[in-house]
Amino acid sequence: MTKLNLTLILLAIFTGPLVAQEVIPLYEGAIPGAKPVPANYKELWVTGDDGVIRVSKVSLPTITAYLPEKGKATGTAVLICPGGGYGILAINHEGDKVAKEFTNIGVAAFVLKYRLPDDQIMEDKSTGPLQDAQQAMSLLQKNAKRWGINPDKIGVMGFSAGGHLASTLSVRYNAPKISDQTANIRPAFSLLIYPVISLSAFPHLGTSNNLLGKEASDVQKVYFSNDKHINKQTPPAFIVHAADDGGVAVQNSILYAQGLVEHQVPVELHVYQSGGHGFGLNNKTTTDQWFERLRNWMQMNKLL
Repeated sequence: MTKLNLTLILLAIFTGPLVAQEVIPLYEGAIPGAKPVPANYKELWVTGDDGVIRVSKVSLPTITAYLPEKGKATGTAVLICPGGGYGILAINHEGDKVAKEFTNIGVAAFVLKYRLPDDQIMEDKSTGPLQDAQQAMSLLQKNAKRWGINPDKIGVMGFSAGGHLASTLSVRYNAPKISDQTANIRPAFSLLIYPVISLSAFPHLGTSNNLLGKEASDVQKVYFSNDKHINKQTPPAFIVHAADDGGVAVQNSILYAQGLVEHQVPVELHVYQSGGHGFGLNNKTTTDQWFERLRNWMQMNKLL
């Protein structure tokens, strides 16, 4: 039995069809590039009046696996990065609830509880979240057979700042920050929901400040403006945004989609007239359901 299997925390929950959860630590032993965690640095989970569970002070990153019923499984998988401005993780609103929707259409989903940028626990806070996303993709590839997933059909999804992380992984998969430099960490596709993309042209200041600091140079901001690093090998993308988003400007999604079109990479962009920011699965201003549009896109691209 491997160390990974020994450290699995298996939780079984019943919500209609069986949805199996496994909580898997991303790293065995010391985390590369991590500083000793201060004694008073404790992971914090807070449930707001809106029902959203917000997680902060993450020092031990994990992925939580949601696996579809065997008879329904398609072999496709997605790594989900919740948002929260790199200050918190909206772990249920943009993580667990979305994962359960994926299991309903036969897709295995893995919610990433990634470390948030923090000089207290990281030697380089700007690359900490990306390192965790790359490590998670490596784990999914290495354990694909165990979870019944096709290693050629593992994508990444992100909401808001999680969308920045997902798009960073999509353009930085060839610059590994993890120990295994040979791991295949390129996502097969990207699903970006009201994502932060640019830290230079249309920045979300909270995201930028948390990731890079208030005194970040223009060079750093351009490096993490993911629309500027698209090429023909960038994964195909499905993107959702609201035109009236007052938190993350819709131009972020437009820039990314435009870059993909210019490099002849398949992309589908849905811009809703309204909806604001952070609507999760349900944009209450419209009867249209973006997850159904996503399902159609995945079928068209032979992912379902």
